[in-house]
Amino acid sequence: MSVEDDIKKRMQKTLDALRTDLAKMRSGRAHLGLLDAVVVSCYGAEMPLAQTATVTVADARTLMVSPWDQSNAAAIEKAIRDSDLGVNPASGGSGIRVTLPLLSEERRHDMVKIISREGETARIAVRNIRRDALADIKSQVKESALSEDEGRRLEQLMQKITDASISEADAMIEEKKQELMTV
Repeated sequence: MSVEDDIKKRMQKTLDALRTDLAKMRSGRAHLGLLDAVVVSCYGAEMPLAQTATVTVADARTLMVSPWDQSNAAAIEKAIRDSDLGVNPASGGSGIRVTLPLLSEERRHDMVKIISREGETARIAVRNIRRDALADIKSQVKESALSEDEGRRLEQLMQKITDASISEADAMIEEKKQELMTV
């Protein structure tokens, strides 16, 4: 695998991790990814919620969780309540209703700070990947595995890839901030 392919793959993993982290952040709107991190204790094992129930969006602020086996409803409800989402599920009829409370202005500003911190962590990770790639390129030039011109060309390419990745991360962060502040 070339240095270019390796750096692209590693930076894409970093951006995917940021995307996943941002999706878990609650913005006041109900979305299916909100309960992805919930783990349910049933059948003597820890299982992701997606393996024990169907999650649907009932309206803008409500998720409906329909357990496949009604005997697991209490365990699912407890797992949602114990998660760090700050929601209180309510059992009723055929499923569990999870209503998201409105976010206060203060909580929104706190969430924006958290989002900014997540974004900075991703940018640092991207820059560290670039640093490692540049060190690899320099060592290859030093060992005469690459010509100096080829090394310079690769360094410029690494910078372009890094700039594109950081721009993509910034766009994701800005989009999440806008979503959070306009709810």
